[in-house]
Amino acid sequence: MAETVLFLANTEADGTLGRIALEALAVAKSLGGTLIAGLIGGAVQPAADSIASSGASRILAVAGEAFAESRYATDAAAAEALAKAVQATIVVAPHISRFARCMAGVAQRLGGRIDTHVTSVVTGPQITRWYYRQRMEAVLKRTQRPWIILVESGIVPAWEGPAGTATVEMIAVEAATRSRVIGRQSPQTGQQTIRPDAKLLFVAGAGWTRKQADGKPHIDDAARLILGFLRGSEASLGSSKSLVDLSGEGQAVLPFLSHMNQVGQTGSTPRHPKGLATCCHGEEPHVVGWRFIRERRAVNLDPNCGWTRGKADVVYVADAFAVMERVNAMLAERSAARRAEA
Repeated sequence: MAETVLFLANTEADGTLGRIALEALAVAKSLGGTLIAGLIGGAVQPAADSIASSGASRILAVAGEAFAESRYATDAAAAEALAKAVQATIVVAPHISRFARCMAGVAQRLGGRIDTHVTSVVTGPQITRWYYRQRMEAVLKRTQRPWIILVESGIVPAWEGPAGTATVEMIAVEAATRSRVIGRQSPQTGQQTIRPDAKLLFVAGAGWTRKQADGKPHIDDAARLILGFLRGSEASLGSSKSLVDLSGEGQAVLPFLSHMNQVGQTGSTPRHPKGLATCCHGEEPHVVGWRFIRERRAVNLDPNCGWTRGKADVVYVADAFAVMERVNAMLAERSAARRAEA
């Protein structure tokens, strides 16, 4: 039986689609069947125009000021209405906090099933997903319909195609909610250190704050080297749990780190093309967060650290302070050469 595949996405503040949404669109297209796009947001026409050549037979939307912000009540109502309007048998959406919060409720309303943290989708359809904090991998098929699939970022290239002029079918949904958004608060880390689209993930471990060869910790030098590398390479900063936890133990810490930088079993699982770990021991809690890093390298003074036991592609047995000092100098030289050429 041919599937009716609904690609579901929310629009950004400017009405466009983010990268992870376009990745979900690529997954939805790969399933075959009848592809229909469903958009949720304050403004949807720019997003609809950007996917006009995607092959979607219809583009539907629930739009308005009430749907610009992420709220369970409005998002669930919008997603339910879109799925019912097209009688979708499969719904593909990006695994972001907005949909992770509401789509299980949508599946219950539709009498369907849902799978989250999906890392592979092939025709059949058949999915691969993770369980138990990404320690176990499973391959699943379902006969129950509708089937909602939330796909992780970075598993396929984002869909690309020329923009056009799309006809959007607006679906009227009552925005019944008792909550209202009055503002946003974010942890203060001093400067932007989390860059989801960066090509490189730089992870700092607790070794940066420990006593060095002279018997003293060098927190200021560590902060200078790490921030200098982030500026020069435009990398994203990750941290081991032990390093971000030091602040609660009264020890000297790197002031720009927060728990939002944490990578690993109890942190995030980023999907950058390359990763460089420094002063991390490389055991399982750290490596869980590196499952989707394609090329892994590490710098550690200990030749027997966990990274050397098949967990990294390359391990540099060296002092991270000395290595990053030299790397930063090379980045500065490269930057100066580019300015001279310009």
